Amino acid sequence: MTQTVSPGVLDRMRGLSSAEDMFAFLDLTFDPEVLNRARLHIMKRMGDYMSKVDMDALDEDGKFAEARRALKRAHADFVDSSPRQQKALKIYTQSRGNMVPLAGVRPISRPAGS
Repeated sequence: MTQTVSPGVLDRMRGLSSAEDMFAFLDLTFDPEVLNRARLHIMKRMGDYMSKVDMDALDEDGKFAEARRALKRAHADFVDSSPRQQKALKIYTQSRGNMVPLAGVRPISRPAGS
């Protein structure tokens, strides 16, 4: 007799196609305005929170609970804050390189008749 192994929580999460699906799978409500404004940032932050947990040490119920906790916390981070304020993505934390702020640019005076 062949035994079928059902996919684990993390495998099932990887198979989801949208943030809304993730919230539904983890049985969480969300504010559509917050999700529309910060979708990518919320999912990135969730991943950041989950990466701090040793998921291999957890059983499937524990993985589900940790994923749920991470998504709930990530969503809450953006309820009263913008993606720029939260700096969830690398673009908001990396140095700007050789950029000069516009305030630092001064007009060049040219001699009359040039």
